[in-house]
Amino acid sequence: MSELLEQLRSALPADAVRTDPDVLRSYAADTAGFCPAGRPAALVLPRTVEQVRHVLRTAHARQVPVVPQGARTGLSGAANAVEGCLLLSLVRMDRILEIDPVDRIAVVEPGVVNARLSRAVAEHGLSYPPDPSSWETCTIGGNIGTGSGGLCCVKYGVTAEYVLGLDVVLADGRLLSTGRRTAKGVAGYDLTRLIVGSEGSLGVVVRAVLGLRAQPPGQLALAAEFPSAAAACDAVCRIMAAGHTPALLELMDRTTLRAVNEMTGMGLPETTEALLLAAFDTPDPAPELRAVGELCTAAGASEVVPAADPAESELLLQARRAALTALEAVKGTSMIDDVCVPRSRLAEMLEGTAEIAERYGLTIGVCAHAGDGNTHPTVCFDAADEDEARRARESFDAIMELGLRLGGTITGEHGVGLLKKDWLARELGEVSLELHRAVKAAFDPTGILNPGKLF
Repeated sequence: MSELLEQLRSALPADAVRTDPDVLRSYAADTAGFCPAGRPAALVLPRTVEQVRHVLRTAHARQVPVVPQGARTGLSGAANAVEGCLLLSLVRMDRILEIDPVDRIAVVEPGVVNARLSRAVAEHGLSYPPDPSSWETCTIGGNIGTGSGGLCCVKYGVTAEYVLGLDVVLADGRLLSTGRRTAKGVAGYDLTRLIVGSEGSLGVVVRAVLGLRAQPPGQLALAAEFPSAAAACDAVCRIMAAGHTPALLELMDRTTLRAVNEMTGMGLPETTEALLLAAFDTPDPAPELRAVGELCTAAGASEVVPAADPAESELLLQARRAALTALEAVKGTSMIDDVCVPRSRLAEMLEGTAEIAERYGLTIGVCAHAGDGNTHPTVCFDAADEDEARRARESFDAIMELGLRLGGTITGEHGVGLLKKDWLARELGEVSLELHRAVKAAFDPTGILNPGKLF
C-alpha cells in the first residue's frame, strides 16, 4: 500500500491523494440503496488529463481496481467502491474549455455540473437539453457514464444524442479519442456511443464534445388533474397519437403529490389520483396547449389549469424536480426504480405497480417521464425495519419483472450498476451478454475498471 501511494503521489499534487478513513467513507457510495460498498485504498482527485493517465498507468501496473466517480448522485451503485480500489473522482476537472456558437458545440471536462453548462451556453443563445432532476449537482461525466435522461427527453432526447466526441483514458493509461466535432460523421464503429452508458467500465472520460441547440423560447405549461392513473395515461397516448411534441410530459401520482406538498408546501392538489404536466416551448405555445387541454378533458381530466406565464410554469417544474427527494422523506429511505415501457403500456405499468404496493404492504409513489414511458416507481420504507426492508427489495424486483413483461427495459436513464446487474442478464440474454463481455475484455483485458458493475 505504501508503495502504491508513493507512486501515485510522485506525479500528483499533494492534496490529490486522500487516505483519511472518514473521507474515504464519504466517497464510498452513490445514492442507491441495497448496494454494498467496499473499503477503498485511496481517493484520487486529479485536475488534468495527464494526472488521470498517471493514475491508470499506476493502477494497471499493480492490478489495483479503479472506480471512476462524478458527483455520486447516481441511483444504481455504479460509483460504489470495491474492496481495495482507487476511487478516481473527476470533480476537480471542471472547466468549460470551449463554447462555439457557429458549430454549436461545447467542449468540457467531466466535472462540469450540468446546470452550470446550461447557463453558460444560454449566454450564447444556445441550450444543452439533457436535464436530469439532479441537474444542479450532477456532472457531465456522470451523465455520460450512466446515459442520463431528464424531463425534456420526450422532445429533445437523452445524453447520448448530444455526445459527439470523447477523450477517454483506457485501463492501461493510453488516451483514446472518439467521434468528431462536425455535425455529421460515420467513420468507423461508433465508439462514442459505446462509451456513453458504460458506467466507467471501459474507460475514464476526461473530455467531451457536446452538441448544442438554439435556445428555445421559455416553456408554457398546463396541469391536468385525473381521477385515475389510467385516465392520465390515456391522455398521454392521445397527445402523442395526435402528433404533438411537448417539451415535457410528466406524471405524478397522488402519493407523490402529497409528499411534495409535505416537503415544499406548494399546495398541489392532493385529491386527484394523478397530475399530468405538459409544456411547450414553441414561439406560440397557446394553440397546442389548448389542444392538449381538450385531449386531457376527453380522456377524463377533472380539471385542466394552464399556467399564466413562464414563471408559473417553472413552479410546476420545480414541483416535479422535487418528487424523488420528497418521496425519500416519507419514511426516511427510498428505492427508485427506473423502468421504461412502451407508451401504449404505461397504464398497465402504473396499475401493476399499485397492485405490487398493495401486495407488499408498502407505500410506492410514482412519478414518470410519461411522454417517453420512463417510470420512476419509488418504494418508501424504514431501513431500520428488517421485514419492511426485505419487502421493499422484493417489491423493487417485482416492478422490474413487470416492466420486462410489458416489453420494457430495466433502466431508461439511471444505469445498471450493482442494483440491477442480475436483471441485466435477464433482459439481454446469453448471446448479448457474451458480446458485452468480449467488448469489456477488448477495452480492459485485466478487468480493473469498475469491476463487478453491470455484469
